[in-house]
Amino acid sequence: MQEITTIGLDIAKSVFQVHGIDASGAVIVRRQLRRSQVLPFFRKPPGCVIGIEACATAHHWARELEKVGHEVRLMPPRYVKPYVKRNKNDAADAEAICEAVQRPTMRFVPIKSPEQQSVLMLHRTRQLFIRQRTALINAIRAHLAEFGIVAGIGRNGAEKLLDLITRGEDERIPPAAHACLMALAAQLAMVKRQILEADRRLLAWHRTSKTSKRLEAIPGVGPLIATALVASIPDPNVFRSGRDLSAWIGLVPKQSSTGGKERLGSISKAGNRYLRSLLVVGALSVIRRAKQLGYTRHPWLIRLMERRSVKIAAIALANKIARIAWAMMARNESYRTPLPASA
Repeated sequence: MQEITTIGLDIAKSVFQVHGIDASGAVIVRRQLRRSQVLPFFRKPPGCVIGIEACATAHHWARELEKVGHEVRLMPPRYVKPYVKRNKNDAADAEAICEAVQRPTMRFVPIKSPEQQSVLMLHRTRQLFIRQRTALINAIRAHLAEFGIVAGIGRNGAEKLLDLITRGEDERIPPAAHACLMALAAQLAMVKRQILEADRRLLAWHRTSKTSKRLEAIPGVGPLIATALVASIPDPNVFRSGRDLSAWIGLVPKQSSTGGKERLGSISKAGNRYLRSLLVVGALSVIRRAKQLGYTRHPWLIRLMERRSVKIAAIALANKIARIAWAMMARNESYRTPLPASA
């Protein structure tokens, strides 16, 4: 029997599908594996190329399979889908993965280390707590509005409502409703503490990372964005240029070009939604600061804002920040402040 050279592995929670071929492309193995059978199965064949879709648990299995001597390549699921023949099932998915991993132009996802995944988990946990905080504040506002109690928008308005609930002196709130509001207020206080704790942990990790501290020097980039960039991009050299990174984040316009005519639309919103939102918020902070000072080191940004909206300018600046971050990470350089424009 010929040796297996390439394997497509369709991972799941309990049932895994294997599709292995030899150097000539002939199918050698096609079978299902239970979770407990995966590692024993892959310890038997000599080192080969294993393709896996970059989905949930993919980085864990990639690290485990590399330990037993295989070369693992992770691929975005959307790039594997065109290779699926007819109906979708586990066997067809594994065959498509095996076919896609052999393509010379296929784009692969760098395997993240446990430390990088831990930092990303901290970011995701913090993001979840922020969503819960918003939901709790909205619930408190809505419930009090039913009794005719309305406060102004923003943090100050929410604090006034919480102070009113804590005092418990407003006769418009029945006792049963007050008990529910107290429970919501206690939950909100706990979520706020958890957000502060997540911020402290991210800041502590930021101070231990040389790359993250260098990225903080970019205008519009703080510890939150810097740690997210370092954790989300294990190997910046996977991208040929900063433009490729900004396209992966989704900060470039969608194209619908044909016949030599370029048609550009709104931003693609492909790739990393979390990084994109952080970079846009950072860019908006730079623009807001420039408006306050009446000065910026980016004269192109001023010219752009004269003919485009603030949001479009923020997207352009976020794109530039991503490209600067790539250059600093790929070349191991520090940020160089641009020279001020001449009068």
